Formats: sequence, C-alpha cells, structure tokens
Amino acid sequence: MKGFDKRVESYADALAGLSDGMTVLAGGFGLCGIPENLIEQIRVMGVKGLTVVSNNCGVDDFGLGVLLKDRQIRKMVASYVGENAEFERQLMSGELEVELTPQGTLAEKMRAGGAGIPAFFTATGYGTPVGEGKEVREFNGRPHILEHAITGDFAIVKGWKADRYGNVIYRHTAQNFNPCVAAAGRITVVEVEKIVEPGELEPSQIHTPGIYVDRLIVGSFEKRIEKRTVRTAA
Repeated sequence: MKGFDKRVESYADALAGLSDGMTVLAGGFGLCGIPENLIEQIRVMGVKGLTVVSNNCGVDDFGLGVLLKDRQIRKMVASYVGENAEFERQLMSGELEVELTPQGTLAEKMRAGGAGIPAFFTATGYGTPVGEGKEVREFNGRPHILEHAITGDFAIVKGWKADRYGNVIYRHTAQNFNPCVAAAGRITVVEVEKIVEPGELEPSQIHTPGIYVDRLIVGSFEKRIEKRTVRTAA
C-alpha cells in the first residue's frame, strides 16, 4: 500500500510544481479552516500572477492577505471583500482583477467542478450585474443564468485529521468550503493537525475521501480569531 501513502515531508514538497500564472483554490471561511501554512509557503515561493478562488481573502496580515500584500495575486474570485483593507484598496484602484460571486454560487461552481459537471443554471444573480452577458433560460416560470464550474491547478485545504491515504475529517465549522475545494483541484494538497493510523477513522465520518487527495502534510496552526467578542465585566 506504499503507493497510496499521500504524506510528504516538507511544505516545499507539498507545493512542488506550483508556478506563476496558475489557479489556486483555497478552503476556509474568514480565518476559520484556512490552510495557513500552505498559504505561507506560497508567499515564500514568490510565485506571481496567481488566480485565487476562495470565499474571501483573509485579513491584511494573515491568510491569503499576505499574498495580496506581496502582489502575488493577479485575480481574485471571491464572494466577500470585507475585513481586508488592502483587498478593498487594490479592487477600488483597479490593481487587482476581482470576480465577485454569490457565495452559494461559488460553492456550487467548485462542487460542480469536482463532480465533472461543466456548468449549471441558477436563479441567483439574474437581473443583477452578476448575470450580465450570461445565457438565460427559464425553469418553472423563473429565469436562471448559466454559471460555469471552477477547477484549479492546485487546491489547498485545511483538515483536522487524516490517515496516510488522504482520507480527511474536518472539525465542525472549519469544514466550510474545504470539501468542495479538495474535489476541484488537479493537485490537491491537504494540511492537517494530525495523521492517524489506517482504520482509526470511522468510514461514515470521512468528509473527503483519499481519492481526491494528492499530498498530505501535518502542520502546526495559529488558528487566529478574526473578530474576538467578549462581554464587558460587570
């Protein structure tokens, strides 16, 4: 079974082959469940001209925001611009190409890409700038627009635990976009908190089967909180 062992020894090995101009899909929602160490490795590698697909773009000094800061991202496909002043600045100044996509549509674009479905119709976005120039068909008396699936050269994903064969479990809401991202990458790289022995994962609890995973690495995570809200002491 050695050939099915997805583990790699270093983050350089994990992202070997990533080069300028590629499309990278990144899991996470805000700062929850983001592949923070893989993102840092992309920064260290210095690759440029990337198209990055993710729900949002981190914050100014963490997550995908560090790639924006270093001007490594050419185009961002996302559903949310807030919480990142540099993202907003680059968008408003025209320095960054941005394709704003409704959140559910973005998730379905990647899910469809991972399932081999090239396109789908959705009512979301019809009659708005999102739908401009897109094919329209009527279903059950309601107009729908055609949206194309998304796949990427690399998919970077954060999991909770996995076995050596790449079967992955996510922890609670840190699952978010990670499963659909994992399925839609030509090369999918997963970083996890721990790797367990084969047979320790309950099969019915596995979120991403190893068939989707190409490389697997254990990391240490900061797990930064995006907005900390506490009650004022009485």
